[in-house]
Amino acid sequence: MSPQDLTNAIISGVNAGGEQFLEGTLAAFLPIMWLGLLALHLGRPYILAMIDRFTLRLGADLLWLVYVALRDLLIVSGVVMSFMFFFPDVVVTDALPLTGGLAAVALFGALLVKLMGDPDHDPRAFTWVTALLGIGAALYFIPYMLGVQASGVAAGQLATVSAFLVTNTNPIWAVGIGYVAIACLAVMGASAALYSLRVGGQPSATKQRA
Repeated sequence: MSPQDLTNAIISGVNAGGEQFLEGTLAAFLPIMWLGLLALHLGRPYILAMIDRFTLRLGADLLWLVYVALRDLLIVSGVVMSFMFFFPDVVVTDALPLTGGLAAVALFGALLVKLMGDPDHDPRAFTWVTALLGIGAALYFIPYMLGVQASGVAAGQLATVSAFLVTNTNPIWAVGIGYVAIACLAVMGASAALYSLRVGGQPSATKQRA
């Protein structure tokens, strides 16, 4: 092996190791993100109750702005961090939750509902967002806990179920679900783009009335 070949092998190994470390870190951080997102979304009544206790209007407005910004930022961050589920080479290499891509689709669906409606004032839109977040959390946590986390200790029939719920031990299903998630994301992305073009960047009549 020439010095150049050795250098290339070292660089390739470092790059591959760094990539797997980043992907593993994101997969481990996503459960924390999901818990924080669900806590903020379901804690909306508590925030509203806190706002009613403010005697200074500015303080109430600041609290509401921080709450909304943090809540929606977590949703956007979750979608961005979940993009690794859409790459076949990643899901067949790393141990990731099998339905993580569909969980990202549910998150994007929540963003789409927020774009087209106003969940903070429309009860129907709030119900849709709650349902999508609940479905997305289940699609991530179930394979993460029963698959990724249980794979090292599962035995017997549970080991078979655990292997099925992890992407690198079930690559055919993982790639198939990834392509389905990409198709769903493309349809919702096109819908969001068409809606934005149709309203011309202005709030819809429903939001104005709310």
